[in-house]
Amino acid sequence: MFEDWSNTLPPDPMRAYRAKKDAARRTVQSKYSILGFISSGTYGRVYKAKARGDPEDGLLYAIKKFKPDKEGEVVTYTGISQSAIREIALNREINHENVVALREVMLEDKSIYMVFDYAEHDFLQVIHHHSQTLRCNIQMAVLKSLIFQLLNGVLYLHTCHILHRDLKPANILITANGVVKIADLGLARLTYEPLQPLFAGDKVVVTIWYRAPELLMGAKHYNKAVDIWAVGCVLAELASLRPIFKGEEAKLDNKKNVPFQKDQLLKIFEILGTPEVSEWPGLKNMPEYQNMKRLDRFKDRLFDWCQQKLKSRDGYDFLRKLFSYDPDKRLTAREALDQKWFQEEPRPTRNAFISMKGQQLPPQRRITQDDASTTALPNAAPQVTQPNSGKAASAASFASVGIGGFAAPSGNVGSAAYGGTAAYGGMGMSRLGVGSGNGGESTSNRTAGGSSKKKARLG
Repeated sequence: MFEDWSNTLPPDPMRAYRAKKDAARRTVQSKYSILGFISSGTYGRVYKAKARGDPEDGLLYAIKKFKPDKEGEVVTYTGISQSAIREIALNREINHENVVALREVMLEDKSIYMVFDYAEHDFLQVIHHHSQTLRCNIQMAVLKSLIFQLLNGVLYLHTCHILHRDLKPANILITANGVVKIADLGLARLTYEPLQPLFAGDKVVVTIWYRAPELLMGAKHYNKAVDIWAVGCVLAELASLRPIFKGEEAKLDNKKNVPFQKDQLLKIFEILGTPEVSEWPGLKNMPEYQNMKRLDRFKDRLFDWCQQKLKSRDGYDFLRKLFSYDPDKRLTAREALDQKWFQEEPRPTRNAFISMKGQQLPPQRRITQDDASTTALPNAAPQVTQPNSGKAASAASFASVGIGGFAAPSGNVGSAAYGGTAAYGGMGMSRLGVGSGNGGESTSNRTAGGSSKKKARLG
């Protein structure tokens, strides 16, 4: 009754081409040797690897595998997540020494594999090492070096019109040679001609302890100042070895409405004092202003906190400007790099670990040989146990180990800009000077300013 149209349809001319391309595409296991399993999370799994054929001391990589399926009684393929698309699109368009480097993206068996340069440490690991093993504060030279490099990377991202929106210790990595790498751009967004408002699709951004007050007050329009507030929180956590604003997060209700974050705001007010409309004119227009007025009032205690933790007047002035309630008065990344705190001794160094010796250095990242972990990769082969030790990582991305060590600066750290291929006017890491320790590399052989290869069009 019905004609068979299958024989009358023209052949697909691209089918043979696609089959040929798929057959020629190298698999993850054929290109990389998996050394072990690092960590897992809602995004998937992370593995430590090296390229096959490389020498034993060759470059290491972190392979981040995104879950392609929705777990449950029936496993269903859900496609590529928004977070993965953002991270891939943005990482492929940027290039800077203080931002994690994405080497390649591979697609295999409906799974996405992102290959990053490997980093041995992260800020959270350094904090735990000092609080639980060494039981002492982080050296001021190390603290300044970590924050200076972090701000240098933030300045580059902001110059490229990128908001990170999830800066926290677990997402800030450090190579074995003491170079900071900002990682995990899964929540990042372009602010230059965005395809949709920042609030659309992401009602909640930034981990609660590092979330800026304008976000907690319900602002739907915000700017780069949210990242600067997070940097202030990270600085305070490195100085005190514990989060400065450790509040309890109120969860979304069944209708996904964002609740009033009372406890987190109280934690902020207890140290910074209750904000006034006179210092933050936009406060009265915030959606949660009436709820905020019902809270107990507090006096500013930041100076007392800094007396115990930073023990520096310039350090207090710096933190106060990072923690300005009014986002329009908060320091920019460029202004932060010019602060006097970085110019007083001890000054930041290109290798943040150069002043640390022996047991003071944080341990290597732990990897495991869990069969369930390694067999999650296609065609997984048995692995040889590596003699690595240290705390398991909570970061989802990793950075490069390929930059040498550097000594203390001889000039003014916070002065003069240098240009990159994207007209990037960041503070030059090259101004921190080249040292003789730990295999230093001449800065003349490296592009210091970073580059933005082309503008990513990402909503």
